[in-house]
Amino acid sequence: MAFTCWLSRLRSASKTIYTHLRPRPRPSRFQNYTTQSAAVSGFLSPKDRNPFLWWPAYLVPISGASLFLLQFEPNTSLCDSSDPNTRGVGIGGKGSTEFVVKGSHRDIPRELIDDLKTICGENMTMDYEERFFHGKPQNSFHKALNIPDVVVFPRSEQEVSLIVKSCNKHKVPIVPYGGATSIEGHTLSPHGGVCIDMSEMNSVKSLHIEDMDVVVEPGIGWMELNEYLEPHGLFFPLDPGRVLERDTMEPMSGSSTWRAGSKENSRLEYGRYGTMRENVISIKAILANGDIVKTGNRARKSSAGYDLTRLLIGSEGTLGVITEVTLRLQRIPQYSVVARCTFPSIKDAADVAIATMLSGIQVSRVELMDEVQVRAVNIANGSNLPETPTLLFEFVGTEAYANEQTMLVQKIASEHNGSDFVFAKDPEAKMELWKMRKEALWACFAMEPGYEAMISDVCVPLSRLAELISKSKEELDASPLVCTVIAHAGDGNFHTVILFDPNNEEHRKEAERLNQFMVYAALSMEGTCTGEHGVGTGKMKVMDKAL
Repeated sequence: MAFTCWLSRLRSASKTIYTHLRPRPRPSRFQNYTTQSAAVSGFLSPKDRNPFLWWPAYLVPISGASLFLLQFEPNTSLCDSSDPNTRGVGIGGKGSTEFVVKGSHRDIPRELIDDLKTICGENMTMDYEERFFHGKPQNSFHKALNIPDVVVFPRSEQEVSLIVKSCNKHKVPIVPYGGATSIEGHTLSPHGGVCIDMSEMNSVKSLHIEDMDVVVEPGIGWMELNEYLEPHGLFFPLDPGRVLERDTMEPMSGSSTWRAGSKENSRLEYGRYGTMRENVISIKAILANGDIVKTGNRARKSSAGYDLTRLLIGSEGTLGVITEVTLRLQRIPQYSVVARCTFPSIKDAADVAIATMLSGIQVSRVELMDEVQVRAVNIANGSNLPETPTLLFEFVGTEAYANEQTMLVQKIASEHNGSDFVFAKDPEAKMELWKMRKEALWACFAMEPGYEAMISDVCVPLSRLAELISKSKEELDASPLVCTVIAHAGDGNFHTVILFDPNNEEHRKEAERLNQFMVYAALSMEGTCTGEHGVGTGKMKVMDKAL
């Protein structure tokens, strides 16, 4: 019955497909938090409690990390563009170099604002600064002409349900919002509407030590969660990969991405622990009509019907607002070793990463950085690292096992022109070695102050990684723009950071050309246009080729 209901909703929601689609100090939004239990109860009529309502046909799942309620009027809203020529324009099509997402919307109904005030009380804002902050992802070159009309901060699953139900009633688009670190414009609000910020739902609901799982709300941070788990000898292993200002677990918030990556993103720990898909046991989410659904229980595996958990993880927020996640945990390793090795060419470094994986060695992490990225680290930190392609490894397990794996990889590296192989066992020394990778993005900005970064990722079969990186590197090095390469070399996934002046049209076009070159090169090698970052608005124009 539940699966039939799900499929009915999906079919109903997909009948018509439309193509419409910093870090900086965050403004203070409110001081007083009040409980709205009476108001919430008043909204729940017996009809509203029916969990088997179909999705309305006007709700269309669109890549962009939101549920867009597509019944727009050409009227100007609170945040509409003043240029009438930009209204009603969808996201750029094939070959487009546009990165400003255009859209149109109508005035937000007064009745909806009243509903939101009843549901959220003071936990909502129409302040321009706050709306602007929520309308621009951090460290993403993607922009939209419009920003949200309203930002709400629900504190419970019930409030989220009522918010979505009211937006559904008034046919106003919604955008779930977590850490705002998505790279491909997932949290933009091209049609305005309501931004649902999940940061106030940040608790650990239950921890099951013997089962090694934890149930959390969407606003909890990765670092915060692991601090909570550490006294129990457990941790959630999917390292977001870079030191962030606000380590919110965005995958829980609706866009189903792990901080700066996508539904597949495991960031640095992919080698041993898999991707996000393998580490989520079940999900609770709010569908487009406000219904609350749960994809499963806490069993480690299930063959009972469709894999709805993975469906939601891969939906980038277009199928529901995630309000609860059950996560698979791991024991904190007894021992670990971190190693670094340099190479004369990017191909040599990639070949070592491939050879290491083929050898059967269970590397926890293997990260590749090109010489430009290392130079950025030197400039940012005043360090004196060899400015050559570099690999970073981590080995975990018992002391004997980790040391043995380190020696085996050192031998493999020496057979591929590797040099300066150094390793660390002391916690502070290990942290210092990883620092160059953790701070890679911030280091890039130090190379070109005032520039923006076009950050893109692709993924290919592991055997084609060296070829893809070498081919892309030739094009990147020939460009007048500063470009760096960073790769999760153990699974065929690599990223480029292209620095450009956002006020220079030629820079922007060149950055997009390089981005598309890398994407189409990966697709020609039986790869994908994104291994981690997701589709969002940025990769939508290549999805016909990617699929």
